[in-house]
Amino acid sequence: MPDGGDAVEVDGLTKRFGDAEAVRGIEFSVRPGEVFGFLGPNGAGKSTTINMLCTLLRPSGGTARVAGHDVVAERDTVRRNIGLVFQDTTLDGYLTGEQNLRFHAELYGVPRSVTTDRIGQVLEMVGLWDRRRDRVQTFSGGMKRRLEIARGLLHSPRVLFLDEPTVGLDPQTRASIWEYIRQLREAEEITIFMTTHYMDEAEYCDRIAIMDSGRIVALDTPEALKAGVGEDRVRIQTADDRAAIAEIADRFGLEAVMSEGAVTFRVVAGEAFVPRLFAELGVPIRSVSVARPSLDDVFMSFTGSTIRDAEAGAGDHMRVMMRAMRR
Repeated sequence: MPDGGDAVEVDGLTKRFGDAEAVRGIEFSVRPGEVFGFLGPNGAGKSTTINMLCTLLRPSGGTARVAGHDVVAERDTVRRNIGLVFQDTTLDGYLTGEQNLRFHAELYGVPRSVTTDRIGQVLEMVGLWDRRRDRVQTFSGGMKRRLEIARGLLHSPRVLFLDEPTVGLDPQTRASIWEYIRQLREAEEITIFMTTHYMDEAEYCDRIAIMDSGRIVALDTPEALKAGVGEDRVRIQTADDRAAIAEIADRFGLEAVMSEGAVTFRVVAGEAFVPRLFAELGVPIRSVSVARPSLDDVFMSFTGSTIRDAEAGAGDHMRVMMRAMRR
């Protein structure tokens, strides 16, 4: 990318599959050296966006530049400047970790004079040097993901794309992967563009964009987005949740919804409000919890549902998209 230019520039980017519009004219930019996160449920358009930026899908409209190069007109140059880690593993389980990396080096034209040293460098970086001669089929899920990150870094890309890098991993392994990602940014001085539907992971990003139904509905730092909500989240379980929702609206003028099995609403100074809630709500309360604004609250404030609820409802959207793609 030119000196002073953005690592990723997107202007009016659109992708249609038949009559279905997966990405709807989005605009954003990513700064050099930034960890930039895309949040949203399955079906929101995250993977479609990342596939267009990585030249795996041709946009239906708009423009996008990665490392200073147009993703349509300069596709091959873009590919030489990016690394990509997919949701699903693409490693060859019958090859060793080192053999997988050598094969990748050949595909990307890494000079043979530097391949061995570079393989050693990235394997050390992700803590897999001692397992380099073991077949990948013997690796755990977390080890495979770390090897894929090493492979994505092997040819020294300027932008590393991580599409759901920790999906399917246990919380401890997810935390470990993120520790490696933070170290990698410092060691390699690259830009990291990643998608996720884990709200806790988004806290690691410098900035995040929340995507819903093909549109970007919010974009800022995690702290700024949480500060923008400004209200605490109160969750209660009652003897009659439907009646409680109606009474909260009538008595307190607050909009409550069912979310993840509990009546949920937002209010300023939630802890101070709870005693009044117990005193005045005519429906018996079984449990109550109060939380400061989180990124899930940010998502809810922009979309009307938590990301988990959106995930649960994403199936119909995905089926529509699949039908459109088959036409």
